[in-house]
Amino acid sequence: MPDSVQSVNRREFLKSAAFVTAAAAIARSAPAGQPQTLARRKFGRTDIEVSVVGFSGLMLSAMTQERADKAVAKAVEHGVNIFDVAPAYGSAQEKMGPALKPFRKDVFLCCKTRQRTAEGAAKELKRSLELLQTDHFDLYQLHAIVDPVKDVEAALGRGGAMETILAARKAGQIRYIGITAHTTEAAIAAMEKFDFDSIMFPLNFVSFHTGDFGPKILQTAVSKRMAVLAIKPLCRQEWPSAEYRKASRFRNMWYEPISEPAEAQLAVRWALSQPITTILPPANEEVFFLGVQTALECRPLDEQAAEQVRALAGKLKPLFRAGKVIG
Repeated sequence: MPDSVQSVNRREFLKSAAFVTAAAAIARSAPAGQPQTLARRKFGRTDIEVSVVGFSGLMLSAMTQERADKAVAKAVEHGVNIFDVAPAYGSAQEKMGPALKPFRKDVFLCCKTRQRTAEGAAKELKRSLELLQTDHFDLYQLHAIVDPVKDVEAALGRGGAMETILAARKAGQIRYIGITAHTTEAAIAAMEKFDFDSIMFPLNFVSFHTGDFGPKILQTAVSKRMAVLAIKPLCRQEWPSAEYRKASRFRNMWYEPISEPAEAQLAVRWALSQPITTILPPANEEVFFLGVQTALECRPLDEQAAEQVRALAGKLKPLFRAGKVIG
């Protein structure tokens, strides 16, 4: 493991031990006869509590409306109360609007925009509110921040998307503002220029330990008391080969997910033992609910499990690496 990762992991993260200890209970106890539900953590600096597993809206794009309704209802039954979607996710917004309507008042709804201009963001925000059948978003995010200039400077500069987002917050259409980032450079640049409420980025044990991707972003976000929404927690690795991918039942995913329960337990235990708010499992129904079930049964990471995580990470090829851009 690179020295930079080791130093952040041991020095900076352990400073957050109180946070981790307070959030260590993963599943909440339930009254007799009722299903166990996910634990919740505070959303950054707010007093709002969200489930430790969030719903990956992208998975709805491949579903019928009936199936989408059932998936959303099943997630809510297990205690999922944070739902994430974006215009870039095909028909996901159209499916999530009706599916989430019976539960809207009880959930924390997140949406995004890849638009970088005020005009483009205004049109996208209006359309998203209509499709999601809501009058506001609890969190609205600048989506897929990759380049410090093309994305950060453009969106936060004069005439940029942030002008629309701030106006919408003032009007009550948005409660909190966040970013989703795919590079360390862009994430740090954005966090330095604006006081965001949250950041969503890939936090994965393989990329963290062997790709040196994640430590600096997490350290900065924690220091700013931001909510951290971790995507790709159940990413196993890049596909080893085209033939391997072709033979997998997950061949339609762009990376190999973790689907074996023992590995899923290690991945989820590791992720939820970091100073984060919520994990968002892959946008695949089978893997998503594996993540939910694993979190329900999860316990804090001990040293033996931490060593197993490091050993497994050393055998796999990280999807995200420092200096590698995935937009």
